[in-house]
Amino acid sequence: MGALRLSSLSLVRPTFSPLRRLAPLSGGRATSSAASTHSIAKEAEAVTAGDGKASASPLLECAVTPRSVDFSKWYLNVIDKAELADYGPVSGTMVIRPYGYAIWEAIQDYLNVKFKETGHSNMYFPQLIPYSFIEKEASHVEGFSPELAVVTIGGGKELEEKLVVRPTSETIVNHMFTQWIHSYRDLPLMINQWANVTRWEMRTKPFVRTLEFLWQEGHTAHATFEEAEKEALQMINVYKDFAYEQAAVPVITGRKSKAETFAGATCTYTIEAMMGDKRALQAGTSHNLGQNFSHAFKTQFMDENGERQHVWQTSWAVSTRFVGGIIMTHGDDTGLMLPPRIAPIQVVIVPIWNKSDEKTSVLEAVATVHNILKEAGIRVKVDDSEQRKPGWKFNFWEMKGVPLRLEIGPRDVTKKSVVVSRRDVPGKPGKEFGVSMEASILVNHVKLRLEEIQAALLQRAISFRDCNIVDVSSYGELKEAIAEGKWARGPWSASDAEELKVKEETTATLRCFPFEQPEGEKKCFMTGKPAEEVAIFAKSY
Repeated sequence: MGALRLSSLSLVRPTFSPLRRLAPLSGGRATSSAASTHSIAKEAEAVTAGDGKASASPLLECAVTPRSVDFSKWYLNVIDKAELADYGPVSGTMVIRPYGYAIWEAIQDYLNVKFKETGHSNMYFPQLIPYSFIEKEASHVEGFSPELAVVTIGGGKELEEKLVVRPTSETIVNHMFTQWIHSYRDLPLMINQWANVTRWEMRTKPFVRTLEFLWQEGHTAHATFEEAEKEALQMINVYKDFAYEQAAVPVITGRKSKAETFAGATCTYTIEAMMGDKRALQAGTSHNLGQNFSHAFKTQFMDENGERQHVWQTSWAVSTRFVGGIIMTHGDDTGLMLPPRIAPIQVVIVPIWNKSDEKTSVLEAVATVHNILKEAGIRVKVDDSEQRKPGWKFNFWEMKGVPLRLEIGPRDVTKKSVVVSRRDVPGKPGKEFGVSMEASILVNHVKLRLEEIQAALLQRAISFRDCNIVDVSSYGELKEAIAEGKWARGPWSASDAEELKVKEETTATLRCFPFEQPEGEKKCFMTGKPAEEVAIFAKSY
């Protein structure tokens, strides 16, 4: 393909919020493209004082800003020090480094299996979409128009029709579904694609909200509304299971309000996660699209009675935003903390010796232990580099969130044992001495500890979430809860206008109507009228 140029009407390029400007947590509006020349590492070099000037003491090589001091700086420090990502040359983009991408691959590996188990097939659609496709569904174009990147020139010539760089794929999917679906025998049609997406965001944050990001998007077509609804609920539950079982993130599953529903959908289901700063993160969504797109694109099929019907559709997605969610859910002032089931490295082995004549025996023992664990299916790495001392290595691998560290020195070799250190339990309480190197004992011990860490991280996150959700019975109580940085949960049956009022006055949004609802009569805390459901409000990313 020849050179492509974005329309001169495209919005100002977004930028990540640099630390030096003490930007708000959600990022800052771009003022120029200069920020794209800064790396996350450069931005994290100086801890800014209250007057915006750099402190005289730079950050230690493996140190991060404490979460309680500045959560946003802490987040950027961890991404830098744990080698997860860096800024791309275009403002608002990021380069996902190998360790960060390995976490995304763990997400892919789990979800790919679940998608195929539920009858979906992977495929791929083009990144460039005719602008006329976007215009066919009115609410869709209205919702996405401010975020579109539009191509007007290709091969040095003005294009006859503008092209949109994929913001999502409902339109092009429907165009193809119309060609593939003719009879009820062609249904259900259920596909998924792993792809990149471009949305011209004005306020960006690495992993959480970027100009370009990676995701999977599933698309299905069905003969009835009931089948589509079953599919939409099935897939949000797949995401919920992943969050709990693999990422140890205790999400709340529920339905979005009308105002927060995906553009072009009749209903949106969501998983909402509480981050370490108590803000909400929409970690995954599943949409019942009804027949909105099938009417716009004339996607029809001949039913069993020989009559033409429009298909019922769904779409659902999880993105690299989930990587940011894992960082902000589990990380601490030491750095990243990864649940073992998604950790690229589950165990790191650090050999220790002081004299040259100790080196050979220590490294031989390390090699034996490494092979034992690897053969048992444990993701293990040996850090036998001689450029750094063991203490530095301890800090480095703790920063990268490796769940378990094994230490092997001359005395351990003599005793045929290892020292085991847990990432989630700092200091001496997390250390175990004298764990046998005997294969079956060591493998069982390591696997048990990994499962304990997985469960401990989930329970810790559940406790944190539950302690920071406040049940409210009045608007005043909601304001108070939000002002304290907590989530507010209460009966809600008010109008869209009143929902907007809450957003304007508190900056909190209605995150969802949880699937799990309390029994008994309820009165809307805003209007005093009867309410069938409670809703959750929170500030969010």
